Amino acid sequence: MCQTLSFYKALSEPTRLTSLLLLSQHGELCVCDLMEALALSQPKISRHLAELRKHQLVVGERRGKWVYYQLHPALPDWMVGILHTTAINNPSLLSPFTPVMQGKTVCEDHQ
Repeated sequence: MCQTLSFYKALSEPTRLTSLLLLSQHGELCVCDLMEALALSQPKISRHLAELRKHQLVVGERRGKWVYYQLHPALPDWMVGILHTTAINNPSLLSPFTPVMQGKTVCEDHQ
């Protein structure tokens, strides 16, 4: 399971922090959703998600061309709590992404 230091290191990088916050708010997101929300390329998003996966912060499931990610189900409650508290008490961290994250997944547009 994720070690405390790895968790805080992941939070120190803006793309990984934002990805974790988006996942904590939306439950499950496709790589293409994160690409759209963060306006980053697929390789860059995938590299950050691989780092989060390596430290067991997220899990991914391949469905066709895309991989869908969610917070690791065994993530300790205190870590999930920190993500939720951060998202709730710092709306400016997620407000740039809110319009993009509304509505259906964008994966259909990227196939």
